[in-house]
Amino acid sequence: MSDLRFHLFTTAIGDCGVVWGGRGVAGVQLPEKSTRATRARVARRFPDAREAAPPSDIARAVAAIVALLAGERKDLGSIAIDLDGIADFDRRVYAVARSIPPGGTLSYGEIAAQLGDRKLAREVADALSRNPVPLIVPCHRVLAAGGKMGGFSAPGGVRTKLRLLSIEGARYGEPTLFERLPWIAAPLPRS
Repeated sequence: MSDLRFHLFTTAIGDCGVVWGGRGVAGVQLPEKSTRATRARVARRFPDAREAAPPSDIARAVAAIVALLAGERKDLGSIAIDLDGIADFDRRVYAVARSIPPGGTLSYGEIAAQLGDRKLAREVADALSRNPVPLIVPCHRVLAAGGKMGGFSAPGGVRTKLRLLSIEGARYGEPTLFERLPWIAAPLPRS
């Protein structure tokens, strides 16, 4: 991956970065406190990458990310990613995570079960914490048991995760006493 390029772009949540090589997107950087800080983080993660205008396939990926972060239900599953050097288990976790549609969620345990062993939930969480391409591999759509947030290793932590889920209109957490539930949505009959 010595011939890497990167591009910064503006989204509804701030300036993001994308890093690519000949096999696809190798990294996505969510916004830092400033454009300068985002550029610095990209440089630390990918020290050999040079800033460049994106080719057409990467420009389409950027446009899809911008649309997703603006609230459109964009599926980023067709974006080619370069997982060179990524462990096989992590690749399998990322493949399951990529199947989660915008607005949907799975738990770490549910992903582990799809991989054949529900006891691997902690390993699934660890793999997602190393995700080099957030949004494209939508690790923000993976929750802890019971709809709890779990962690999030991107800048802003769980607040960023909540924001991304809210943009997508995802339901998460346990229903509250005051939440309108489908089976009690109709008004009670009067006596």
